[in-house]
Amino acid sequence: MPSEPSSEPGSLPESTWRFDQIRSQIHREMLTEMDLRKLEGIPIEVLKRELKAMAERLISAKNVPVNEAELRQIVQGIQNEMLGLGPIEPLLSDPSVSDILVNGPHQIYVERRGRIEPSAIRFDDDTHLMRVIERIVSRVGRRIDETTPMVDARLPDGSRVNAVIPPLAIDGPQLSIRRFSVVPYTLSNLLEFDTLTAEMAELIQGLVKARVNLMVSGGTGSGKTTFLNVISASVPENERIVTIEDAAELQLQQRHVVRMESRPPNIEGKGEITQRALLRNSLRMRPDRIIVGEVRGAEVLDMLQAMNTGHEGSMTTIHANSPRDAMTRLEHMLGMAGVTADVRTVRQQISAALSVVIQVSRLSDGRRKVMSVQEILGLEGDMLTMQEIFKFEQTGLSATGQVLGRFVATGIRPRVMDKLKARGVTLSNDVFARPRAEET
Repeated sequence: MPSEPSSEPGSLPESTWRFDQIRSQIHREMLTEMDLRKLEGIPIEVLKRELKAMAERLISAKNVPVNEAELRQIVQGIQNEMLGLGPIEPLLSDPSVSDILVNGPHQIYVERRGRIEPSAIRFDDDTHLMRVIERIVSRVGRRIDETTPMVDARLPDGSRVNAVIPPLAIDGPQLSIRRFSVVPYTLSNLLEFDTLTAEMAELIQGLVKARVNLMVSGGTGSGKTTFLNVISASVPENERIVTIEDAAELQLQQRHVVRMESRPPNIEGKGEITQRALLRNSLRMRPDRIIVGEVRGAEVLDMLQAMNTGHEGSMTTIHANSPRDAMTRLEHMLGMAGVTADVRTVRQQISAALSVVIQVSRLSDGRRKVMSVQEILGLEGDMLTMQEIFKFEQTGLSATGQVLGRFVATGIRPRVMDKLKARGVTLSNDVFARPRAEET
């Protein structure tokens, strides 16, 4: 386990601490000299040049002994403060960083390749961190203060942001950023990462093209949204897609896409627009498919009804540890929506709407895998029956902690194949009969 980074300035390299002091001092002086309102509308490159010239002038006036490389570093830090997100701006430019976790001003962690590690980057203090948080939330028309101390937002690149401040956050402001690839992943990328096999990819592409309703299930950080985004690329270009999310994350590449995002209540408790309200409204927008980023509550009723009433090929994700758990969660959510029908009727509605559940997980070594592809068959008595088409079998751990295992086709031919054939989608003859034996 890596040791936790110290919050003491003295634990940082002397040059870093000195640069931070210079940067902070110059930044404060620039804020007093500049009218920030006049910066609006100025092209970013022009603004950077102006900030660079002003910073160099102030540094020169103070006779600060710095060389050219150090000067560039200080100026870059000031530009990040004025135009970006301060100290964490370099992390946002690092393609290897997938998560940025700020546990107060002096403790920052990042996730790379599925593993969390400490970062040497620091904020000056709570006030410095709060400035960055306020800048993020104000960009999307939200606010954060003592009356609304918790907020979800997003960055311009689509990365999801969650911030919590005192009094809810006991040890100071907390910031979590879940980043998204600038260039969205494709199925080819997932095959390279060994997230699934070519046979599984062929089946899933066929399901999407044949307008089969499906759900992606998984835990936090398992890659549900990324996977949903990847498989949605198989939707034909001539279809109208409506996406509904709490925080916009999906990066669909089709041209005919309508994106909608829910809205939390304002400080007076009014103005909330829920996913359920957006879902109901989307039915009047003539969508061919509806993609809900994640079902969490009462909107599941409208989602299932839409799947049953002409919006075939719709997709969503759900938090669950297995396909069976996902079905149980759907039942509970339907209860939250006010459905008072008996268990059999509820399960009948679920089986009529959904055909396939894809389970994704993040393994202990940080890699994401498709753990199971299961088909929903219907009811036997009161029991919802499912059959597994593909699965990942874990066989152990290597000496370095890497998970060993293999993907296996169970040999079962799904009933939904008749629907694929009727819709003109053909798969290779050996997709379901050829297990993959090598360990990955």
